Amino acid sequence: MTSRTAFISRRTLNFAACAVLAGAAFAASAQQAVTLLNVSYDPTRELYTEFNAAFAKHWKAKTGQDVTIKQSHGGSGKQARAVIDGLEADVVTLALAGDVDAIHNNGGWIPADWQKRLPHNASPYTSTIVLVVRQGNPKGIKDWDDLIKPGISVITPNPKTSGGARWNYLAAWEFAKRKFGSEAQAKDFVGKLYANVPVLDSGARGSSITFAQRGQGDVFISWENEAHLLEKEFGGKVDIIYPSLSILAEPPVTVVDKNVDKKGTRAVATAYLEYLYTDEGQDIAGKNFYRPISEKFQAKYVKQLPKLKLFTIDEAFGGWSKAAKDHFADGGFFDQIYLKK
Repeated sequence: MTSRTAFISRRTLNFAACAVLAGAAFAASAQQAVTLLNVSYDPTRELYTEFNAAFAKHWKAKTGQDVTIKQSHGGSGKQARAVIDGLEADVVTLALAGDVDAIHNNGGWIPADWQKRLPHNASPYTSTIVLVVRQGNPKGIKDWDDLIKPGISVITPNPKTSGGARWNYLAAWEFAKRKFGSEAQAKDFVGKLYANVPVLDSGARGSSITFAQRGQGDVFISWENEAHLLEKEFGGKVDIIYPSLSILAEPPVTVVDKNVDKKGTRAVATAYLEYLYTDEGQDIAGKNFYRPISEKFQAKYVKQLPKLKLFTIDEAFGGWSKAAKDHFADGGFFDQIYLKK
């Protein structure tokens, strides 16, 4: 073999080796990248847009791994059903524990004790229910009992499909029970309220659009964070009314075990949810009008998220399992009230 031929052969081998190494590096890079699906409820779009970017940056710096988080939004009950029916969520961040329990009860996608895996019963932030009215509050709405007055049009989503709607319904029910003294009077009150509801959207964001963009209704029963987003987007066109009593809403989060184990994403999915409890996660929650569980960030955002008189689902209704059976199951109180319309 001549020296020129040997040089060409060596160069060819070097190019081949480089190609192999480049291919291996590309394959390793592709293997390192991971995608998560977060199946959430309606009004969390803005929260998780910001949080996902923060977590991806944090995870890249910590591990060198690229992570992309995809989002799915809708009514909380509908989202839970989608996961049960096979939507491959790595994590769910839903509106209420009852919807997450359904994911356990229907197929064992998660363990029964899922709420014990993260602090604060797996709720990294809380919220509550408020009233949104037109600028200047032309109908003079100050509290829940104003919502049953003749001629008041109330916008709220469907409790059969929306977790936020269930919080709305139960907040109104407990207000009436405390004011008027009995379950029967509470049922009558809520029946009158829903008689003033012209349309039931499937989720909270749909009702928000109905009220703010389509101009329907005099008052919108709203998640607190959604109310602030409307105020921010529509300037002086809406006002927020804090009622005399409301409910402590605790939106929970969990890894979906069957899916993360099949996809090999348990470690990053777990870290993703744990990051909600860090200072950055809590700050992002407060910035997006969710109530942080951290006292430090509660204090930081107290002006926009004032302290209120709140009751819990456990003390007023015996927990989500009992509330769902009594009020939202087929033939329950909501059906008895609404089917009369």
